[in-house]
Amino acid sequence: MKFDLLTIFPNSLDSYFNCSILDRAQKNKLIEINTHDIREQTTDKRRTVDDTPYGGGPGMVIQIEPVYKTLKKVYPRQNKSTRVILLTPRGQTLTQNKVKQLSKYKRLILIAGHYEAIDARIDKFTDEKISLGNFILTGGELAAACVIDSVARLVPGVVGKEESVKEESFAEYDSQNKEFNIEYPQYTRPEVFKGLKVPPVLLSGHHGEIATWRQKQTKYRK
Repeated sequence: MKFDLLTIFPNSLDSYFNCSILDRAQKNKLIEINTHDIREQTTDKRRTVDDTPYGGGPGMVIQIEPVYKTLKKVYPRQNKSTRVILLTPRGQTLTQNKVKQLSKYKRLILIAGHYEAIDARIDKFTDEKISLGNFILTGGELAAACVIDSVARLVPGVVGKEESVKEESFAEYDSQNKEFNIEYPQYTRPEVFKGLKVPPVLLSGHHGEIATWRQKQTKYRK
């Protein structure tokens, strides 16, 4: 699966993308992550990408022209296997169900805003808008990283054991009650730490009892 990130800070996520599971997945050619500098599509010496907002107000707004040109350079012809996503507080809140939907595409192109916003006319050139929740970040890069990370985990082979993905939190959804599962608590060595003991059932070796205990410990929330 291919991910393309359009940003004015193309190196801001290098350390995250180049370590652990995402790094291994790229080396094994399971996923591909590319960043594209919006500033490269500017025409002045200062590589200006922002300007004051029409109507007045604080902050600066990213101009639509360099964003549009970058998008067209990266994605010259539209196709059904690609999804163009704008990270913005005005978007739909990201959930595991949305992550599963996005994992069906072969390519995701993510546009990360910065400063006050991107000129709203960019909406006409995107397929959907996504938000992480009801809070504000300095820029959309961190939100884009969350989308890339969560979707990449569902690409076959990226996570070592397929069972890990199937059993983890939010993997199940009760459509009737509109609730997600929250995975049961986990423990490892030492068996006792500062008087805190591992639940005896996990040391019993009885797989049926362990499965029952874990099911009881699994929580659900909307």
